Amino acid sequence: MIDSAPPWTPITIAEARTVARATLAWGREHGSGPLTSAVLDTGGHVVVLERDDGSEFLRVDVAIAKAWGAIGMGLPSRVMGERAQHIPQFFSSLTSVAGGRLVPVPGGVLIRRDGRLIGAVGVSGDTSTVDEEAAVAAIGAAGLQPDFGQIEEWRRP
Repeated sequence: MIDSAPPWTPITIAEARTVARATLAWGREHGSGPLTSAVLDTGGHVVVLERDDGSEFLRVDVAIAKAWGAIGMGLPSRVMGERAQHIPQFFSSLTSVAGGRLVPVPGGVLIRRDGRLIGAVGVSGDTSTVDEEAAVAAIGAAGLQPDFGQIEEWRRP
């Protein structure tokens, strides 16, 4: 019999809930705008979505797109934004291919456990830099590793 189970466990619902809730808690603690946090698994499926009271309805789509693009390209959205400055035609085409579910600005952070990619979180509601700070803090609060482009070896396990 062939064991089809992956050698690692994808993000769990408990971990995803912790990340999403910690994102909103961080925002309240730091006085950010109302945040929306979307946690996706490695297949690009929403595991948990949380919104602060007062978070605009479009924030849901933006948060999902930040995380979805990061998972789909295997790059944090900050890195995609940096690369988009040098090859804008590629990212314009990529956004079209992705059906608009790609937002190459900070706030889409890959989630790793022991260096392995297990999901991503997208945050929207304040400036992109604040969104990213909230995501990074929330991933750490869940005992996981945030990958927002700062550690090269995490991108190539």
